Amino acid sequence: MTTLTVAALQLELQRPDEADNIAAVAALVQEAAERGAKVILPPELFSGPYFCRVEEEALFALAKPTAQHPSIAAMRELAASLKVTIPTSYFERDGHHYYNTLAMIGPDGAIMGTYRKSHIPDGPGYEEKYYFRPGNDGFKVWEVPSDDGSPVTIGVGVCWDQWYPECARVMALEGAEVLFYPTAIGSEPYDADLDTSRMWRRAMIGHAVSNCMPVVASNRVGVEGEKGEQSFYGHSFISDEWGDLVEQFGANEEGVIVATLDLARAATHRAGMGFFRDRRPQLYGRIAEDI
Repeated sequence: MTTLTVAALQLELQRPDEADNIAAVAALVQEAAERGAKVILPPELFSGPYFCRVEEEALFALAKPTAQHPSIAAMRELAASLKVTIPTSYFERDGHHYYNTLAMIGPDGAIMGTYRKSHIPDGPGYEEKYYFRPGNDGFKVWEVPSDDGSPVTIGVGVCWDQWYPECARVMALEGAEVLFYPTAIGSEPYDADLDTSRMWRRAMIGHAVSNCMPVVASNRVGVEGEKGEQSFYGHSFISDEWGDLVEQFGANEEGVIVATLDLARAATHRAGMGFFRDRRPQLYGRIAEDI
């Protein structure tokens, strides 16, 4: 039986000092590892408040090259000492280009590779197109150690990617057995009555069901902005291959959720459901065309 014990972290990330936010994440990574997690997922852009609420050119200074980013340095050290895998989200500067990037940090502390967020939102409170170029390296999967050390393959999309079934399906076709989504999402400034947390979960649960594989999602909580302009709604979760929630947080809790996923069982169900046997890619051309 192949199992993978995973963790999702949920916490406030509005401390003004970047080092304090990274330290808060590091403490939860330590807790998750002590509880047996082998892959530990922090939220998106966890080194500080979600700066994309506004368009301000001074905020580009937050970006760093991969090797120099403090989030990367801290998680590399932790991963090596704890022997865990940490998908790490950060603001990347590559020359004159800027990306919302994830580094897959393996249990030896090495960067296994990076993924640049493909889908970039643009709307009130989520002005990401001002800061980030769309990812140019395609969807990625990585082989990481399972609970017994045997290899398993995981895929990671970043926040807005999680709304797109194409992203999940491509990672599945590349061999992913579990999908991970680090996130920063909450209130919609243009509509105080709109709560997307239910749809947010349902979209990813749909990926679990239609690809017959577990999903892990991690979000931040708390109110951010000088005037409390934006609140983040948490609801981080871990689902099995049927889309059933095996662990979950509500809107305000901080901490760690951990679950052991039976990937051998999921593989059996995935084969039995026939979703990949019955695909008709010759009929799907329209989905890859521009409107």
